[in-house]
Amino acid sequence: MTLAPRCRAVLGILFTRSCKLTDFLPSSQVISHILSFLHVSDRKEASLVCRSWYEASQDHQFQRNMTFSFPATATSLRFVRGLAHRLCRRLAISHLDGSCLSRQVLVEVAIHLGPRLESLALPGSSVTESSLLGLLPHLTSLQKLDLSGLDSIFMSGTFLCQERHRQQVRTGLNNLEELDLSNLRYLSDLTFNRLTGCTPRLRRLALAGCHIAFEFDPYRGCAVGQGSSAMLSLRNLLRLLQDQAATLRALDLSSTGITPSSLLCLARVPGLRLEELGLRGCRELTDHSVELLCRHQRGLRCLDLSACTELTSCSVLAVGHLRELRALSLSQDWRVTDKGLADLAALPALRTLRLAECLHVSGAELVKGLSRPPPRAQLQTLSLRSCTYLRDATVYSLAQLLGSGLRELDLTSCVCLTDLSVHAIASFLPGLQVLRLACCKEITDWGLLGLLEPARSDGLTREMSMPEDKQPSLTRTFGNMGFFKPPNMLLEEKRQLVTKEDLGAFRQQDGTSLLALRGLQELDLSACLKLTDASITQVLRFPTLQTLSLSMLTEMTDEGLASVACHCRCLTSLALSHCARISDKGLAHALLQLPRLQHLQLACCEAITDRCLHLIARYCKRLKTLDISMCKDITATKVDFLQSQLPFLEKVQYQETQASPLDLSVCTIG
Repeated sequence: MTLAPRCRAVLGILFTRSCKLTDFLPSSQVISHILSFLHVSDRKEASLVCRSWYEASQDHQFQRNMTFSFPATATSLRFVRGLAHRLCRRLAISHLDGSCLSRQVLVEVAIHLGPRLESLALPGSSVTESSLLGLLPHLTSLQKLDLSGLDSIFMSGTFLCQERHRQQVRTGLNNLEELDLSNLRYLSDLTFNRLTGCTPRLRRLALAGCHIAFEFDPYRGCAVGQGSSAMLSLRNLLRLLQDQAATLRALDLSSTGITPSSLLCLARVPGLRLEELGLRGCRELTDHSVELLCRHQRGLRCLDLSACTELTSCSVLAVGHLRELRALSLSQDWRVTDKGLADLAALPALRTLRLAECLHVSGAELVKGLSRPPPRAQLQTLSLRSCTYLRDATVYSLAQLLGSGLRELDLTSCVCLTDLSVHAIASFLPGLQVLRLACCKEITDWGLLGLLEPARSDGLTREMSMPEDKQPSLTRTFGNMGFFKPPNMLLEEKRQLVTKEDLGAFRQQDGTSLLALRGLQELDLSACLKLTDASITQVLRFPTLQTLSLSMLTEMTDEGLASVACHCRCLTSLALSHCARISDKGLAHALLQLPRLQHLQLACCEAITDRCLHLIARYCKRLKTLDISMCKDITATKVDFLQSQLPFLEKVQYQETQASPLDLSVCTIG
């Protein structure tokens, strides 16, 4: 077991100070205090040093908000009994079914953890009604219950049909605050009423993806319908909102097909004061319905209107009146433009703004709004993914205005951005923890290094200083047919490679390279095709980086990969798909230094062979997912061997390369 350099340094300093004060080996309480200064992943590594460190890492302060996730297997029974001696309050149990083993797992949970469990999720399960009914009455402290996708419970329509079962469950769920019923195909009025009747103090309710019958009588101005045994109706949903209006604060109706009139009916429930509302993918909503929603629910703090394709900038103007709004998502609202974004930027409480795939947004109005005198938004998360009108000047202004408070920035597929944007990010956003620049194809080594490319700067100066009558031109009619020399396109000029002298200048400078983002935890540079080892070996040196994507960097070699692994040892996720120059040799150097790796993508890496699977089996004991699709020199036999060697491996994507009759690149044409 090897600790990361940063972890070793921190531990060394803290232990030295502790020993000076106590003059003897620190007690478990002192060790726990020292471990509290470490990141979770570093603390996990430190717990493997010796037994006293392990016991100190099990302190209650570290497990208060920890969720224990595990599948229902034969070893789960012993694991659950072991959790009885720890402060376990949150569980996520997967792969439960109707077997005796699954029933026994739930029985053990009820006996050993039931009275103190606060959160329970059952993802990817098909548990039986009797097993769940035997567990719920014991969960007297439960505050959050996740039954999303658990169709096996609701398919028959008889869940909680007996009064004695409802009384028992009501005893266990009386203090429940969060209920997730998302993606249930068979949720009916009857089962919904029975279950929610046992949860009188709900604060959060999720019904995303459920089949709900939204019926509204425009003449009577109310919901109609008598309650169906096959589908949840608007009438019953309104009844729940009216009964629990005093406590309910969050509602998720994403992907339910809610209509404008139904939304108005929900928004006007007497006494209902929603703080969070999810409407993602509700394609029937209109600008007028959003205006009425904002008029009746002025206390909204979190609003998700993404993928509501009928909405325009009129909805943005309406949302601009929600003075308490903290998080807003308008992603994939293709009709939204810059109009109204200045008013959003003036909301003093706004911290998260997502405008991904808003194709007509350039960011100019956002800059204008942030330039106003305070109070204004103090954004911590900003997503402008696929906003193709975004330019370097806008990014430069946004970086200056947002400053050190910004924590997450997504500029994926903003194809017009160049090295100037990278310089601005590195100079003005030192607090960034997440940066995504995938598919920004004009970013080069010069941008990451914080240097100005001589050829481009000289060409730009020469072009700007040339007299107008001397500049090349084209005729209106004939275009470029040899009569005139076409103008030089700066973006198409052959770029100048970084030399050793340039790297020497980089090492002597301060500031504008990507190295300035010292707290970076996630970085995506996928498909930045102009990046090479010259910048990768010098800049990708982030001791706290956990997620890194370098897919489709065709110029990166084994040398670059080895450098990344040497300087980013905390990586848990690494994407290298379509890196044709990465071989077994590079992976051998990298995997040796990445013991925490849990997710690895190597799809279409043509130079790797079966040997890499032996390396993965040897060094990546914690690997959970692996993608080796279309790697022509990897065989199915070795994939089976790998799966037998890694105990935590959950998913392997493997597809052999096969010649397709439509793919002329792999067919022999006679």
